[in-house]
Amino acid sequence: MIFSNRDILVASRHVGMDEQILEKEIEILHSLLQQTETPESFCRAHELVNRNRITSKASLILKETRYHRLKPFRFLINKN
Repeated sequence: MIFSNRDILVASRHVGMDEQILEKEIEILHSLLQQTETPESFCRAHELVNRNRITSKASLILKETRYHRLKPFRFLINKN
């Protein structure tokens, strides 16, 4: 089993689920999430507001997300 730095809660209707089946489910979920959680998809889903300008440039969005906290008057907006 490949361990990652995430917590996954798996709810199942089957009470007596085998440990190997559960590990396989978690591996499939991890690979699915790993494919969708890319910097490109993050930049497509967000915009950066810098005071009175809105940008969708991926380089600027990724540059701002490197900081632990955003600089004053900069906001990330989710397009969804």
